[in-house]
Amino acid sequence: MLVSCEMDNRQWRLYDAYNELHGLAQEFKTPFDAPAVLVVGHQTDGKSALVEALMGFQFNHVGGGTKTRRPITLHMKYNPDSELPLCHLVSDLDPTVSQEMSLDEIQAYVEAENVRLENEPSQFSAKEIIIRVQYKYCPNLTIIDTPGLVAPAPGRKNRALQGQARAVESLVRAKMQHKEFIILCLEDCSDWSNATTRRVVMQIDPELSRTVIVSTKLDTKIPQFARASDVEVFLSPPACTLNGFILGDSPFFTSVPSGRVGVGHDFVFRSNDEFKQAISFREMEDVRSLEEKLGRSLSKHERSRIGVSRLRIFLEELLHKRYIDSVPLVIPLLEKAYRSTTKKLNEINQELSTLDEVKLKEKGRVFHDLFLTKLSLLLKGTVVAPPDKFGESLQDERTNGGAFIGTDGLQFPQKLIPNAGMRLYGGAQYHRAMAEFRFVAGGTKCPLITREEIVNACGVEDIHDGTNYSRTACVIAVAKARDTFEPFLHQLGSRLLHILKRLLPISVYLLQKDGEYLSGHDVFLRRVASAFNNFAESTERSCREKCMEDLVSTTRYVTWSLHNKNRAGLRQFLDSFGGTEQSTTGGNSTSASNSEESLTESVANDKSRTDVKLSHLGQGIDLTTSIHTTETRLADLLDSTLWNRKLAPSSERIVYALVQQIFHGIREYFLASAELKFNCFLLMPVVDKLPALLRKDLESAFEDDMDNVFDITNLRHSLGQRKRDAEIEMKRIHRLKDKFKQIQGHLTSHQLMSTLLVSE
Repeated sequence: MLVSCEMDNRQWRLYDAYNELHGLAQEFKTPFDAPAVLVVGHQTDGKSALVEALMGFQFNHVGGGTKTRRPITLHMKYNPDSELPLCHLVSDLDPTVSQEMSLDEIQAYVEAENVRLENEPSQFSAKEIIIRVQYKYCPNLTIIDTPGLVAPAPGRKNRALQGQARAVESLVRAKMQHKEFIILCLEDCSDWSNATTRRVVMQIDPELSRTVIVSTKLDTKIPQFARASDVEVFLSPPACTLNGFILGDSPFFTSVPSGRVGVGHDFVFRSNDEFKQAISFREMEDVRSLEEKLGRSLSKHERSRIGVSRLRIFLEELLHKRYIDSVPLVIPLLEKAYRSTTKKLNEINQELSTLDEVKLKEKGRVFHDLFLTKLSLLLKGTVVAPPDKFGESLQDERTNGGAFIGTDGLQFPQKLIPNAGMRLYGGAQYHRAMAEFRFVAGGTKCPLITREEIVNACGVEDIHDGTNYSRTACVIAVAKARDTFEPFLHQLGSRLLHILKRLLPISVYLLQKDGEYLSGHDVFLRRVASAFNNFAESTERSCREKCMEDLVSTTRYVTWSLHNKNRAGLRQFLDSFGGTEQSTTGGNSTSASNSEESLTESVANDKSRTDVKLSHLGQGIDLTTSIHTTETRLADLLDSTLWNRKLAPSSERIVYALVQQIFHGIREYFLASAELKFNCFLLMPVVDKLPALLRKDLESAFEDDMDNVFDITNLRHSLGQRKRDAEIEMKRIHRLKDKFKQIQGHLTSHQLMSTLLVSE
């Protein structure tokens, strides 16, 4: 009897230690966790009902839809003296504090949390509701009940449910990542080839090596089988069907009687004792029905897999073994956590000792220099910051910083931009953005010109009513260029500003990584961040205004030496009009289509005309006739261009050619000017002007009010609170470490005694 009591006391100490370890891991986000059973299943798999059956009492809201929006952790202890469930709800604010509650109060709290989260944007929370339970029907288990997985229908009208399904699956997957957890995978199907819940579980545990599979609602499945062979396959599925090595070697099969505990006509069970008896009766009925279907008695192994009580015993033994096996591993983790907390406490004490103006100023100046060093490093190039965390692909960059949109409203294909798929930051990202700007703006062609635009641009001169197609072409070209290139300028500024602002969080990461970050000085850090962002915005705005001045000047007055970059081609094009106009006005019955000859044909005509002139000279023909013919052609050309407002094809071609040449000149100048100015007046100021500006802002702040810069009062209060928290954490870790050392000592002595008895 005394030996039995001693064993019970040891088990209690073991469970207490692990429950406290689990709470510590949840509170302080420590890298260790206690073994526990994680229940995973879809909404209609009977998840919460199975958890209640394992506990021996009802407390949760069971039914259709989403009834669990926060994981519920149940630390259960077997207590034969507890006739009623003794429940304590652990405080969300302070896990060291727990409040005794009745089952009704706990159920009301859980339902209130579900309603609260249902009205929030996230709708789910990964923070666990922790309940400690002692009861005469409780197993010694820690069970975590997760929100039910959702399988929504496709289609736009189900987008809300699809988003909810992704949120739940993400939460459950995160919980399954804990290697110490045993996954209780619930499947509500009569065909093992339908892996509804296993599909999610196997993404984290592909071999099912820490997974127990449970087929729920057995009482509803047995009548579905027509042949004994179907039941045989269901009870003992082939290994290839389950695709892994599951815990227990084969699935468990459970049934939970429907109905709630309470007083009234809506309730089936008057007490939890009746509920427990109904569970036992249901197990016996399931065994009887299976034997009747099979036409034989169930084997010992098959019986060990039927019913909630069998699952409960298996989980309790499995978890107890995990507890024992994990004791030697937990102690080193606790010692490491103790050393880490001690170091953190020493750093807090050191920071408290430096809360005077002189030392804070020096820390601020040092941080200023280190911050600028990291900025410079990012621009020059580094691989210290992980690209998967801080890099952006071109698609991400376009989404976050704005895209270059052409006049046709389309984006340049990503595959044509170098390094488009790579996640870049700093100088490399800046260079890629500038390269995309060159590709997009440099490949922009002059928009289409309509005949109406040409006629409207002709207007009336102040001294005559003739047409000046040179002026017409200039009017059209500068208007088209201004409308085309000004949006690119704003898009480039927005993109490069986005890239520069991204340097701030990456620099902070590098400082934290090197242990050079001023943790706790949030007011000072916000001031530095604000100064940097203001500098980047004002510098970008100033640079863009300079580029706008260039664009305005280039599109306000046409300088032919600048705008006409291909005068030789234009001259050849215009010279061809002599032959074209001759064929149009020489008295021939030439069709109108001949006046729209191509540039190649016009050059050919020009060559033919030259050959005719040379042949005239060779044959001694009178040049007077030739001169007369030339004057006639000139008069006809003036009549069709200068004096006649009827837009001839030749006039349209002249205007179009001039516009193309002017637009091309403006584009080339705009590209070179914009790239040069953004490099000189946006990128370079980060290197040569930002340090002086930040230092000036820093020194000015030091002179005005040190308390507002470092918020010394609040900082001292914050450090004091952090110190108290660290001291509490240290005490809890130290106490836990002692508990586990005692447990390990008892286990070692017990193993030694067992070895001696065997040897005797």
